[in-house]
Amino acid sequence: MMAMPDSDSEDELPPGWEERATDDGVVCYVNQQSKTSQWTHPRTGRSKRITGDLPLGWEKYYDEHSKRFMFHNKETQQRTNVDPRLAFAVEEPTQNIAQVRQRFDSCSTALQVLHGKDLHGRLALITGANCGIGFETARSLALHGCEIILACRNRSSAESAIDRIAQERPAARSRCRFIPLDLASLRAVQQFVRDIKESNISHIDYLILNAGVFALPYTKTVDGLETTFQVSHLSHFHLTLQLEALFDYKTRIVVLSSESHRFANLPLENLSVNHLSPPPEKYWSMMAYNNAKLCNVLFAQELAQRWKQRGISVFSVHPGNMVSTDLSRNYWFYRLLFAIVRPFTKSLQQAAATTIYCATANELTGLSGLYFNNCFFCESSKLSKCSTLQENLWQVSENLIQEFLAEQRQ
Repeated sequence: MMAMPDSDSEDELPPGWEERATDDGVVCYVNQQSKTSQWTHPRTGRSKRITGDLPLGWEKYYDEHSKRFMFHNKETQQRTNVDPRLAFAVEEPTQNIAQVRQRFDSCSTALQVLHGKDLHGRLALITGANCGIGFETARSLALHGCEIILACRNRSSAESAIDRIAQERPAARSRCRFIPLDLASLRAVQQFVRDIKESNISHIDYLILNAGVFALPYTKTVDGLETTFQVSHLSHFHLTLQLEALFDYKTRIVVLSSESHRFANLPLENLSVNHLSPPPEKYWSMMAYNNAKLCNVLFAQELAQRWKQRGISVFSVHPGNMVSTDLSRNYWFYRLLFAIVRPFTKSLQQAAATTIYCATANELTGLSGLYFNNCFFCESSKLSKCSTLQENLWQVSENLIQEFLAEQRQ
């Protein structure tokens, strides 16, 4: 570890470092030379948080032009994006999941989790936001001032979703926009990324990888891969890495998985494309789903490790068991089964709660690589914690993307 230069004060920042504060009052330390960030002081290893009211004469407001919160001194007319309380931030214990008190449970709704929050100035990109849990996630965030990008295949369905949100909160219409995304095509993913970058979007606060498929008959995408694997994992993998420049220490990435990941059968070692995208004779729709959901947890945990020094939080979540969504639309047996258990499962609002909690809860600042169920941390499967499998999945996914890019260049 690189030694820090001598200083008269251990609290003095080393050259090239600066303090910043999130809108939630947590202090982050940014190294301008290495472009990394962390939640602990580079000298002391301790965390800080801003507390108390603004100094006399200061006010906080949201600036529509810069799309950020600003501070105004009414006496001197000074305006700044730096919280004037930053110099007086107080030390607090380094965040640990064991210190987090459970505030919500399986009965909590997304709107209850967001009660009292002002999300103006935040931007969420949600895949599959036009229906089901994705829609409830988008709706809940939009009703609290968040800007929403609905990343979906179907324009009319996405526009209908925006209309439904606007019926509740007319002002939310201007904060919601549809950008087409077909996860069954890597070329479409790349076009989506180009559309995002051409939309003058400079930062994404919440990347919510919500879209997925379930109980599909054996089909291949235009890229020649089994559909469940590509839609639920590989395209999200590619999308996330392509958008990396739009993430920083204020970003949270939430990957929707499922308790079904516990029943996956991926090998601990020597993972290959054939395990992830099997031939027709080795395909079973339920196991394809289980394996895709395991991929979601593996990806989230490996990404959390790789981006740890950037201060980006990555979580995977289980929304609920057999929630009544469009996910079961592909097979009559599952439609019947979902209909039978509907009275005993979560509502869509309840199912969106854990996603919303992981994206917005203040107490999760500085934490990453965790798996959540019912708005609280729980242990994921033993297989999902295998570092070898995490690295192997990353390598196989990366190789598939490189093969696709090589074919494009030919």
